[in-house]
Amino acid sequence: MKTTDGREFIKGRPSKLLSSFLSLAIVAVIAIGTVAVTEFTGAKAPVSYSTPTITETPSETPKTYTATVAATGDLLIHQAIFEAAEQQDGSYDFNEMFQHFKSYVSKADYAVANLETTLAGTELGYKYTGYPCFNSPDAIAEAAKNAGFDMLLTANNHAYDTRLKGMQRTAETLDKLGLDRLGTNRDENEKKYIIKEINNIKIGMVCYTYETDRNEDSVALNGIPLTSEAAELVNAFSYGELDTFYQKMEGHIADMKSDGAEAIMLFIHWGDEYYTKENATQRKIAQKMCDLGVDVIVGGHPHMIQPIDILSSSTDTDHKTVCLYSMGDTLCNIPGSRNGKEAGYALDGVLFNVTFFKDYDGTVSVKEADILPIYCNIYTSVKTGKNNYEIIPLDKNVENWQTTFNLSDTTLKECERSIERTTEIIEDGLKKVNSVLSEGTLENIDETTSK
Repeated sequence: MKTTDGREFIKGRPSKLLSSFLSLAIVAVIAIGTVAVTEFTGAKAPVSYSTPTITETPSETPKTYTATVAATGDLLIHQAIFEAAEQQDGSYDFNEMFQHFKSYVSKADYAVANLETTLAGTELGYKYTGYPCFNSPDAIAEAAKNAGFDMLLTANNHAYDTRLKGMQRTAETLDKLGLDRLGTNRDENEKKYIIKEINNIKIGMVCYTYETDRNEDSVALNGIPLTSEAAELVNAFSYGELDTFYQKMEGHIADMKSDGAEAIMLFIHWGDEYYTKENATQRKIAQKMCDLGVDVIVGGHPHMIQPIDILSSSTDTDHKTVCLYSMGDTLCNIPGSRNGKEAGYALDGVLFNVTFFKDYDGTVSVKEADILPIYCNIYTSVKTGKNNYEIIPLDKNVENWQTTFNLSDTTLKECERSIERTTEIIEDGLKKVNSVLSEGTLENIDETTSK
């Protein structure tokens, strides 16, 4: 049978051409169905499928970091100092005393000073007083903050001068100002140390003070026995029980490292007043701290600068500890001679800068130590006729101290003599420290630098 267009059909079935076409169509349908099932069931894809392109995300390039911690000595607020800060309206303003020093403090990533007084206010029945029991206006802490300090040390032999309430109010006042504090606590639940993350480097810090002679079994500071409650709130050690101190420090170091500390700093109130050389007990304690893993020791209390040194651990030859035995004073009223030393030694101080370095692999080490000599200038105010006080940075890069800091001829000579004294005490040890830090060894260091 033929169709009108000439195509031929066999009755009851398609022609051969049509049959072949239908067969191919059926195969294609089956194949498509197979592919669909293959994709749905998760079976292995046919060879004809292309392999998807996987783009790898490049790993982040490792970085190095540095963090500089600056520390300075006693803010020893004698009566003459807070009287100089008193304003006509009865308020207090210490900011002018820091005006020349401020820019140097602010350069550090983190700055620390020793608060050698209490902030008990007057509402507890105390008056503002200087030596022998210190209580200062809160404005001294405000001025320290304005000058760029981030933390004040509160563990020293005058921490309990206004007893428990005064010690607690000191801590509360610093907290309200947003300043870190170290050495005394508000309550027994606070940790005895802090860990500061500075430029991606976590530094564990702890502060201790020596005890004065004990009254039987009670802890005493400045000759004042502490209550059992107060004794729990201050970090103090006894020269007669150093093993107990070492055990406490070993525990603190372990806890700080457990909390993530990558380096350890100890701020310590120790030594003999008005000596420009550390004593044997200081050296003994320093070596033990080195053996325990402390990286930097910063000392205070003698009211005079003492040498800087670098120690090698007797238990880990790769470990070194930088130790500045005393920073001297930063703000004080001790103009006369002491212990046979010429007048001026107790007015000398330093801003001690230590730089930590974090390597590509996360290892943290002390990279460099630097010292800026400072001098507490006591002069007569033209406005008030009273003594006034200012901290002079003896920066060798400043061409004309007299013009820059508005110094009299007499004061300029005192500053020149101050930097001579400080250089004599510090220079050789500082060279030794930085030589070892750069070379990584105590070998081949000139013996004269450690004398």
